[in-house]
Parts: sequence; structure tokens; C-alpha cells
Amino acid sequence: MSSVSTSTAPQDETKRVVFDDPHGAAGNMQEAEVTRVRTLRGAWRWTLVAATAATILLCINQQFSLRFFIGYTQLNTEYFYLLIALMLPFTFLIFPGSERAPLDRIPWYDLVLFAATFAAALLLMSNVRKAAEAGWEFGGAPNNVIAAGLVMWVMLMEALRRTGGWSLLLSVLPFTVYPLFAESSWLGPFRGTQSTLEQATAYHVLSGESLLGIPIQAFADTVIGFLVFGTALMMTGAGKFFINLSFAMCGTFRGGAAKVCIFASGLLGMMSGSIISNVLTAGTMTIPVMKKSGFRASYAGAIEACASTGAVLAPPVMGATAFVIAQFLNISYAEVAVAAIIPAALYYVGLFMQVDTYAARHGLKGIPRAELPRIMDTIKDGWYYVFVIALLIVMLLYFKRESHAPFYATALLLVLNQFFSKDTRWTLATIGKFLEVNGRTFVELVGILAGCGLLIGAFSMTGVVSSLANDLLHIAGDNPFLLLGMCAVTSLILGLGLTTTACYIFLAILVAPALEKLGLNKMAVHMFIFYWGMLSSITPPVAIASFAAAGIAGSPAMKTGWESMWVGSIIYFIPFFFVLNPALVLQGPSPYLAGLGLMGLAAFGTLFICGGIQGYQPFVGDLRSAGGLEWPIRVLLVIGGFVVATPGGGIMPLSQLQVTLLGLAILAPTVLLALLLVRRQAVVPNGLRVP
Repeated sequence: MSSVSTSTAPQDETKRVVFDDPHGAAGNMQEAEVTRVRTLRGAWRWTLVAATAATILLCINQQFSLRFFIGYTQLNTEYFYLLIALMLPFTFLIFPGSERAPLDRIPWYDLVLFAATFAAALLLMSNVRKAAEAGWEFGGAPNNVIAAGLVMWVMLMEALRRTGGWSLLLSVLPFTVYPLFAESSWLGPFRGTQSTLEQATAYHVLSGESLLGIPIQAFADTVIGFLVFGTALMMTGAGKFFINLSFAMCGTFRGGAAKVCIFASGLLGMMSGSIISNVLTAGTMTIPVMKKSGFRASYAGAIEACASTGAVLAPPVMGATAFVIAQFLNISYAEVAVAAIIPAALYYVGLFMQVDTYAARHGLKGIPRAELPRIMDTIKDGWYYVFVIALLIVMLLYFKRESHAPFYATALLLVLNQFFSKDTRWTLATIGKFLEVNGRTFVELVGILAGCGLLIGAFSMTGVVSSLANDLLHIAGDNPFLLLGMCAVTSLILGLGLTTTACYIFLAILVAPALEKLGLNKMAVHMFIFYWGMLSSITPPVAIASFAAAGIAGSPAMKTGWESMWVGSIIYFIPFFFVLNPALVLQGPSPYLAGLGLMGLAAFGTLFICGGIQGYQPFVGDLRSAGGLEWPIRVLLVIGGFVVATPGGGIMPLSQLQVTLLGLAILAPTVLLALLLVRRQAVVPNGLRVP
């Protein structure tokens, strides 16, 4: 697919570059980032399309209380099992069982797994109402229900392996069977209440705490609608609009191609919530332009990887993890999206400053205005995308209709697209493709979320979470900083082998209760865990976002991963800021005023941190001119900037004023010294300044 095309202009004008739709006719939003998948054809494709249409209609029926089932009120658990029956079996058709499995046909054993999963889901659905009435999740379930539950348990583990790989399966499976030997002495602090196989199976598949727990509830209540909205945005050409808008607004700045990358990836991430799909769409446009502008290949790939990683943090359409957070905290998704505003802004501000100081040090210019799309032309072509996203935000924040908002926004988008766009008007074929793309995304997410739900069930069954929190507090000596450090390292390690959602679920169960017992704000704690799990995407040795960007940039994968850590080094500090003061996630008294003030301080401190990291301080100049004092100055800039950016009060021993004054006491003499040395170096022997 061609990334750019040039429009024929009059002879006195430069050829203007027009950027094509990075999503093409479809788009892909992945959670597990699995790339080896089958494309279903013929009857199986239409079966997936029909199942996806039924899934969306069931969701609309449930959220809008339309009563499709006349004379029958559907329980939530029956609704969840219907979604599982419609989507989970396709895991075995779309995701091959091994590297040697054929992609051009469906083997017989995958058809057997498809049928077994579908049959088990239907049998459990038909009995879940009786189970609720008779309390079967605690014992007494009939043998056929237990047998169906065992089949479902095995199918879920295989679905996890196929969607998330062996690392995800090996992380989840031991915990799902853990209740069977929970009283073993060798478990130490993990000892809990033990269950028989029948008891564990019944609890896993019939209770609202395991398979039908928080992850599937989030998917059924809100994720479906937002995925539908994101796919509709892609397939109406919003990707082209956001890319062109980014180039039109940021392209002429110093190092403009990289700033476009940050801006475009943030905008595209708002509608996809997926890291890898963000890299593969925005990166195909921005990485070649960055290389052409003078950025080395590995650095261009690193910038794209870092910018795309913020996709799961950018409201209003965040990654699936954000919806799971809302379920865990029993709050609305809108509250999670609002809490993510300042962390997301600081994330992208930090990247923007890193790129700006790097470009200044290396003398990288912007793209000539004549080669870029015109701002007014771009807005004229895609104004209705802004209008639709504004509607979504108003419905989320003002009307508090988070389950309805994406469906209204999607309906408005499709109507406006049919009236005002000649190039992306939908046909019957487009509708089929739209349902297929959504179906593949639903299948992948159900495979991951349903399997990870068993984690929650296992710990709920054994009652070990409370005692584990006390043990962690004992190990950390009730020191919040030590516990936060332990949590950050654990998040990073788990994130190397797990998806962001699975990593979050692990830590929300195991570590979050201990942090909350220290008195830390719940929202801040869960955002901290979420943020650190997300950063594994740019952290070697896995660094999946960096490796994907390296493939586009044509640079060594591991080198791009280390460059990503260097480019994104500032963003490793940000999670600690909003745990120290929850006003940064808009929590506590006067959160908006306090949050904006702390955000300003954090951004101000980040300016100096980036100056120290890159060796160019804005308003001072290239620190290489400081000679032998360059590195001491750079280290002091990083330390001083970090102190200024750090919130005071709370668990900090110093007040906000004391912390800020301490940071300024470090920065002021350092900046004055740097300014003196840089300006003295700029004076030539005859007394004239170098221009």
C-alpha cells in the first residue's frame, strides 16, 4: 500500500504531499499482538460475520433494554455466556495451534475444538439461571454441568495459549489450578482454602467472580461499543484525516517529522487503544519521513514505538485495560478516562520535549510548508470526525452514558460519512468487512479476557489476597517507596511476557491491595500498575512495539529497543508522580486546580530533564559548548528537573513548596553556569558572536 501520493500542482508551486489512509479499507486493533492468523473464507467467514452481528445486537439489546427476547428477561450471566458461545469458538479457527498448522485451511482438530467450546458454552448458559437459584457455584452442580465446565476450563487455557502465546498460558494456568492444592505447606504466604476439582470447576464457570467476572463484564458492558466505534472511525478514513492534520500542524517545527509522529500516534491511539496496530499504521507514514528528515533509522523507530505505546493511555478510547480498571474499582469508564488525561498529557509532553531537544542538538529542520497538507483543506475534508469525537466526549463526561455513547457516536459518524464523503461511503461489502474486522478483534479479546478472569476466581476462591497484602507490607516494612519500587519492577517483568491487560489483572489482585492499605489513592494505584505494565512494550528484551517499529525502519531490533528506553526515559518517572499526589489523576480535594498546577510543575521539570538527557537545554543552547563541564551540568539538570517535577506533601517528607525550592536551588546555578559557558564559547577571538 502506498503511503504517500503527490498531487499535481500549478508549475509555480511545489508538489504537495497527500498522505493516504494508513488503515486501508479495514484496520486492525489487536490486544495480544499476534500476527500469525488465518483469514476465514467462504462459509466460515460469513459465520463469523453473522456471529459478530449477533454479538453487537445482543450488546445493544442489553445496554438499551430493547427486549429483543419477548416475554423473557435475560440474566447478565446468560448474556455473558451467549457472547462467549458466539466468539470464543472462533479462537480455534482464526489462531493456528502451532507454527506448522496450515493457514489456508482449517484442520479437523480445530473444528473439534470449535464444536466442543460452542457446546460447552451453550450447556452452561442453559444452566446458569438454575445455578444462581440453587447456589451450584458452591457445590451440588449436576455432573453434566461439571463436565461442561471442565471442557470450558481446558478450552480457555488453549485459547489463552493461541492468543497470548506460551508465556501467557504458563503465567495463568498455575494460578487457575492453584485452589486444588492451596493448603500445601510449601506455598508459604500463598496458602489458602483448598477446593476439590468439582468445587473449583463449578466456581470458575458458574460464579460471577471468575470466568464471568470483571474482565468479561468489562468486555460485555463497554468494550464492544468502543471497539465498534474505533473500527468505524478507521473504515471511514479517520486515519488519513489524523495523519494529514498532524503533518499540517507540526510538520514545519524543528524536528517536525518526529513531532508529527508523536501527535499522529496520539490521535490514532485515541481510536484504537492498541500499541502494535498504532505502530503498523502511523509508523508506515511517519518513520520514512523521519529518516528523510535526518533522524537515524533506530531513533526514528524508537520515537514511533514510544509514541504508539501511549495509545492505551490516551482518552477517550483507551485500551481494553481501562475498561477492566473501571470494573475493578466499580466506577464508570468516564472516571478512568478523566483520570488518564494528565498522565497521558505528561507522557506526550515528555516525548515532545525529548524530540525537540534532540532535533536542536543535531540541527534537524522541519518539513517545508509547501510539501505539507494545508490545515484548512484537511479540516474541510474531515471536520465531522472532530464533531463525532466531541459528541462521544460530551456523552461520556456530561451525560454519563458510557455504555450508550459509542453507539450513538458510531451511528452519527456513519450518517455523516455517507452524506459528506465521496471516497469512503459504505456499501454492503464494506458492512461485511466491518463486521469481520470487529469479529476478529472480539475473538482475540474474549480469548484473553475470559482466560484471565480465572485468575481472579482462583484468588477469590482461596481468600489469599488479604493475607498476601499483609505479607507484602511486612516485607516492605510499611515503606511506600519500597513497595512502589517492588510493584514497578514486578509490573515490568510480568509485562515482558503478558499483554498489558493480563499484567494489570495480576497486579490488581496481588499488589494493589497492599498499596491501598498504605493509604494510597485507589485510582492512582491502579493507574500506576497500568502504566508500568504498558511500558514493557518499549523495554527490552521483549519490547514488542520497538521491534515492530524496527521492522518498518529497517534498523536492528534490539538497538531500537534500547533507543526506545533512552527516548522514553522520562516516562518511566511519571507513574511515581501521580501516586505521590493523586491530584495528577484528578482525585482528592480541588483536583482540577491542584492537578493543573502539578502538571505545570511536572512539565517545567521535564524541560530540564530532557535538556540534561539530550545535551541541549532550551533557552541555553548546546551543552557541548560547556566543554569538560558538559556531563556534570547535564546530570545536575536531570536531578534538578526531577526534583521540581516531583509532587510534595502526602507520603513525601517535604511540602510542595520545599520540594520546588530545592529543585530550583539546584537548577538556578546550573542553568546560569551553562548559559555563561555556552555564550562564552560562542564568542570568537575578535569579539564577534557566531551567528
